[in-house]
Formats: sequence, structure tokens, C-alpha cells
Amino acid sequence: MSKRVPASMRTRQSLSDVIEGRLSSPAGREELVKLATRLIIEETLEAEARDAVGRDYYEHGAEPGSGYRNGYRPGRLKTAEGAMDYSAPQVAGKPEPYRSAIREHLKGQTQALEDLAIELLARGLSVRDIEDAFRDESGRLLLSRTAVSEIGARLWADYQDFASRDLSEYDITYLFVDGIAERLRPGQRREPVLAAWGHTSSGAKVLLHLMAGSKEDAETVTAFFQDMRARGLGDPLLVVSDGAPGIVKALETCFPRSERQRCLAHRTRNLAVKVPEDRWPEFKARATACYQAPVP
Repeated sequence: MSKRVPASMRTRQSLSDVIEGRLSSPAGREELVKLATRLIIEETLEAEARDAVGRDYYEHGAEPGSGYRNGYRPGRLKTAEGAMDYSAPQVAGKPEPYRSAIREHLKGQTQALEDLAIELLARGLSVRDIEDAFRDESGRLLLSRTAVSEIGARLWADYQDFASRDLSEYDITYLFVDGIAERLRPGQRREPVLAAWGHTSSGAKVLLHLMAGSKEDAETVTAFFQDMRARGLGDPLLVVSDGAPGIVKALETCFPRSERQRCLAHRTRNLAVKVPEDRWPEFKARATACYQAPVP
């Protein structure tokens, strides 16, 4: 019989599989955000259950009336990325029925949790971030400070593993680089996040690097590329980006042997604002055909 593991451990593995290209998903960003959100939720629910029974997942020796874990119950949240399933631990054997305050708290908090998930991926979470996300309307913290500290340590270790991992094992053929605006903290303005995805010679799609706070100037983007180079990233055959001068200059500096191509999606958006609306469908079809035409 296989050893039972916490639901958060399975979600952590699924998130790693998407990042490393072992689990293919056409909606890369959406799948990453959903899995990172699910990881945060399951980590906090499991910590709440630990607080309730007074011991960790694998620990024995329950005091009479302290309760015990009784499996998981499925939960579902509606998010901007679609419905997201998660597993909520159940507790039995207590004098009063166990009710999760965090499950109640999750209702109406999906956007804040997704923002937290993006921050986790882009620059890691602090203990303060977790405390702020899991307070009720009166400001009461829904977890013990010990639990918050333990969650923070695990999630920070996850981020450090991602941000410092060796990239030399990936045979990257195509490198895609783009800056996207993301809200990293609930209620605050969106911030630029620079993202690098690589497609390997075997067809796997790998998330190589994320950097929050990038303004796409040459100095910042060069540092972004040099970080990946220092971790072993080789020269891709082709690098695809938008036409931002800072990115173009950094690419010429850091990947002089790679071909560069303007991103079709960015070029299409640039054309769309210049073509009359009634002519756009035909124009777009012709432009795309030219872009995808085989080289003689």
C-alpha cells in the first residue's frame, strides 16, 4: 500500500510538473496560478487542522478529546481562471463538530488568493503576506503564528528552489520572453513581471524565470538574462519577444548567437489599431498566412 501524503504535497508536485514541462498545459499561466492558489489553500487548511488536533500529519499519541484526522473532503472555488478544486482535511473525535474557519474565509477571497499565488511565483511570500491573507473581518488571525511561520518557511523554500535551480539540463530551442502586468498584492496597482518560457528540443514547455518589478529597460532585462545564463542556460536557436527597445538590446547582448523574432501576438495587436475594423478579419488572415508561410 502506498504511503498517504498530505494533499498539499500532491499539489506541490503538480505545480513542479507544470514548471518543469513534465505536465503539458496549453494554458500555462492559468494552470500555474490555479495550482499555486490551490497549494496556498491546502497548506493553510492543513495547518488549521494541525492546530485543531495539536500534532502534525504523521504524529501519533493523541490526547483524549483532541480529535484526529478523518480524510479529506473536496472543495471548489470559482476563480478568474475557472473552477478550482482543492482538498480540505477533516477532523473527527472532538467534543464539538470541527468547522474550518478558513473554508468560510475563502468565500469572496479568490481574487486576493490569486494575487498571492502570483506573488509566490514571482518573488516569494513573506510571513506578513500570509498573515494579511488569512485574517477575518475583525482582524483576527485564523491560524496560529507557529503555523503561519511554518507555511511561510515551506513556501519560501519552494520559491528559492525555483529561482535558483540549475538550467543547464534543459536543451532550450525556443525562448519566449514577455513582460506582463500582474497584481501581486490585493488592492494595489498592477506591477510588471518579466517571464521567460522555454521550449525544449523534445517539445516540453518549461518556465525558466520570473522577475517582479521589471520596467523592461535594458539594464534590468540584461540582469534577468544574465541570471539564467549564470544558472546554465545555453543559446537557444530562436528568441521571441515584443519590440521593447530594452528587451531587444538585452537580447543582443546576452544571446548574440540566437536569432530574434518579433512576437506574432504583439505584432498583430499593433496592426489591429491601424486597420479599419470591417477590414480586420481579412487583413489578419492574410498577415498570419504571410507570417506562417514556409521559407523556400
